[in-house]
Amino acid sequence: MALLLEHEFKPLPADKQIETLPFLEAVAHLPPFFDCLGTPIVYSPVKADLTGNIKKIRAVYDSNPAKFKTLQNILEVEKELHGSAWPKTGATLALMWLKRGLKFILVLLQSISDGERDEEHPNLIRVNALKAYEIALKKYHGWMLQKLFTGSVYALPYKSDLLKALEKGKEVKEEESIEKIHQFLMRVTPILDAIYEMYTKMNAELSYKA
Repeated sequence: MALLLEHEFKPLPADKQIETLPFLEAVAHLPPFFDCLGTPIVYSPVKADLTGNIKKIRAVYDSNPAKFKTLQNILEVEKELHGSAWPKTGATLALMWLKRGLKFILVLLQSISDGERDEEHPNLIRVNALKAYEIALKKYHGWMLQKLFTGSVYALPYKSDLLKALEKGKEVKEEESIEKIHQFLMRVTPILDAIYEMYTKMNAELSYKA
C-alpha cells in the first residue's frame, strides 16, 4: 500500500527503546492519511495537529540529537527540565497527542482489516471510524468536537474509495490492500503500544479535553 508502506517503521527492539529520528521520519509520511477520509472541516485540523506535533518533537530532537536519541530520553530529560509543568509541556505533550492521532489511524485500519462492517452497508466505513474515534480521541474532546466527529462519519468515503486513495489511485484488489494494511499494522502497533506503555509507567498521560 503506497501511502502506508513506502516509509517503513523500524522493528521495535527488545528493550522497547524507540529511536527518535527513524520514528519521526516514518511517521512524518502518515498525515496525508487524513486526506483520504475527505470531510476537510473535521480531518484537516487532525492532520494539521499531527503534522505540528511531529515538528515540535523534531525541533526538540534537533536541539541535541545525542541527548534525545530515544523517545524515552525525551520524556526523562523533559521531566527533569520542566519540573511541575511536566508533562503538559514540550515534546512530551506533543508526543502524547501524536500517539492519539496514530491510535485513531491504527484502530480504523485494524477494524477494516478485521472485516468489521455494517452488514446492510458493507462498503461504508462508519462503523470502523466511530470505533476508532471512541477508542482513540473521544474522551479527550469536548462536546462540540464530539458532535462534529460523530456527524462527520456520514461524509466518509466508501471503503473501496479509501483503499484506492491509500494506493494513491492505483486499482488493486481489496484482498491485496487488506494484506498490506495488515503488514503495516504488524509493524506499527507494537511501537505505538510501547509508547502508550511508556506514558503509563512515567505517569505522563493527561486526560484534559481539547
